[in-house]
Amino acid sequence: MTQPVKKVVILGAAGRDFHDFNTVFRGDRSVRVVAFTAAQIPDIAGRRYPPELAGPGYPEGIPIVPESELAELIEGFDVDEVVFAYSDVPYEKVMALSAEVMAHGADFRLIGHGKAMLKSSKPVVSVCAVRTGCGKSQTTRAVADLLRAKGLKLVAVRHPMPYGDLAAQAVQRFATPEDLIRHKCTIEEIEEYEPHIANGTVVYAGVDYEAILRQAEAEADVVLWDGGNNDLPFFKPDLEIVVTDPLRPGDERHYYPGEANLRRADVVVINKIDSASPQGVQIVRDSIRELNPQALVIDAASPVSVTDPKAIRGKRVLVVEDGPTLTHGEMALGAGVVAAKRFGAAALVDPRPWLKGSLVDTFAKYPDIGPLLPAMGYGDAQMADLKATIEAVDCDLVVIGTPIDLTRYVKLSKPSVRVSYDLQCLGQPTLAQAIDDFLAEKGM
Repeated sequence: MTQPVKKVVILGAAGRDFHDFNTVFRGDRSVRVVAFTAAQIPDIAGRRYPPELAGPGYPEGIPIVPESELAELIEGFDVDEVVFAYSDVPYEKVMALSAEVMAHGADFRLIGHGKAMLKSSKPVVSVCAVRTGCGKSQTTRAVADLLRAKGLKLVAVRHPMPYGDLAAQAVQRFATPEDLIRHKCTIEEIEEYEPHIANGTVVYAGVDYEAILRQAEAEADVVLWDGGNNDLPFFKPDLEIVVTDPLRPGDERHYYPGEANLRRADVVVINKIDSASPQGVQIVRDSIRELNPQALVIDAASPVSVTDPKAIRGKRVLVVEDGPTLTHGEMALGAGVVAAKRFGAAALVDPRPWLKGSLVDTFAKYPDIGPLLPAMGYGDAQMADLKATIEAVDCDLVVIGTPIDLTRYVKLSKPSVRVSYDLQCLGQPTLAQAIDDFLAEKGM
């Protein structure tokens, strides 16, 4: 007797959801994925996961619909199972969705690292975190510098950010600034890829991470996994580095799947010690001691530097920070605020009276952002709204705390300064010692 086909919905945000489909469900004739849902990222719903990536059995691809339509999907397709597949959400959110799913008669599933974590023929070092905005990017750059200093050829593979043509973005390789233009990258993508390129590191990203891994392996001695949000690595790591944030103490044990990262880590970095309270640092230390007492713990700071610190003093400044850090990362401040306060700004100007276009919706969805402007740039329209808002705000100076020089992509008439930041290890042990021990263990 033929077994009935299991009908599945995957809850996602254009990243982990596609990877879980590719590794766990694609090609499985006993399963029919009837839809992906979309959350967190604007303008994802309404598209389709293309048939070129979905494979046999999906000649029309798979629809991507708003998460708000979950109940209708379950009822309309008589769905058997709903898979949760996105990151950096509180446990209450995960379980509230599970309650909705079960109330409509479907099973609720979280996929572990079994099939979904791909194995590499080359050593893999991963850098992940317990929340968005902990400092993965500067930690990843520091690891890349250390590996390169040993004469090793490395390739960085970034957690997916597929905001355009999914079929065209299946495997993306970035080696030059021109590649960013050729792939029509958004500000969010450029923020992650450009610093690697500037340091001489080739970056891969896309949708099909099995294909990405095999191509990356061909040109690397070491594969460096550059994580996104607080998601688990897509590749099985040989050295697992996880960054924590004492500015949000306790979040390391209350957000999905950040606690899993913390429990898995070989090395835990306590970042931002220079701007956190002693109490916040201690809370994070206590969490590490309880959840992963075998981990090597590294203390670190993220000191800021400014292109023209004197320009800030006494000025009414608009601070523009990294978008995801302020939105689903829920940070109340970033490097821009730290620099504005440290170098004597007279006041932070609240942008909310001047918001334009999609930024009105962003602040409605994330009302706790406060007097800061997230650099939302998931497409041309949002970038235009960002520019229009900045130009409208009544301020003396724009302080840009984004990982890239925003003025290269959003031309401003207002004066601005740029804030940058790097990882600085404090005391012993250091990240260099952790990398040395890892390479010695691997005979490299």
